Amino acid sequence: MYLICSDLEGVFVPEVWINVADKTGISELRRTTRDEPDYDKLMRSRMTILDKHGLKLHDIQNVIAQILPLPGAIEFIEWVKERTQMIVVSDTFIQFADPLMKKLGRPTLFCHTLVMDETNRIIDYKLRQPDPKRKTVEALQGLKYQVIAMGDSYNDISMLKQADVGILFRPPQNVISDYPQFPVVTDYPELMEILCKYI
Repeated sequence: MYLICSDLEGVFVPEVWINVADKTGISELRRTTRDEPDYDKLMRSRMTILDKHGLKLHDIQNVIAQILPLPGAIEFIEWVKERTQMIVVSDTFIQFADPLMKKLGRPTLFCHTLVMDETNRIIDYKLRQPDPKRKTVEALQGLKYQVIAMGDSYNDISMLKQADVGILFRPPQNVISDYPQFPVVTDYPELMEILCKYI
């Protein structure tokens, strides 16, 4: 039996940090895992930028509350649910994700958590575990499931490599060039066509 593990941002919803950058006018926050393979370096940089501009958790949550799913995402998730199980495996944070999950029909989500001080300032983050996307796939395979994984960024690659089937969904050219072994799809109908071979 195949299960699906999917990234969240760039696959089902727009990139959160790009939206925050656009709403605040802070262009440095446009940098995402599509640009920076080192997640810790990226998050430390983001926290420094937030501090510099006096932005706190509620400022980001206000932006996230306005984000809508990508066109076709809800219908695609419903299509998958009729055929198999899906887990959204994301490097987002539980403090960010709830409004997004509600809009997507509440698929199962594995993600991380933020640490705030008493003023609601983001001071740290806690990974669920090291290399969590790959380890999620590995754990499911240990339960004798076959896994189809899909994502768009550098932080998805270890998950795609571990999976029985790995698919890049709307990745930037730099990720395509660095990982040519994965099929690339650009829309949900094309993705459904590939998935129909397995589920």
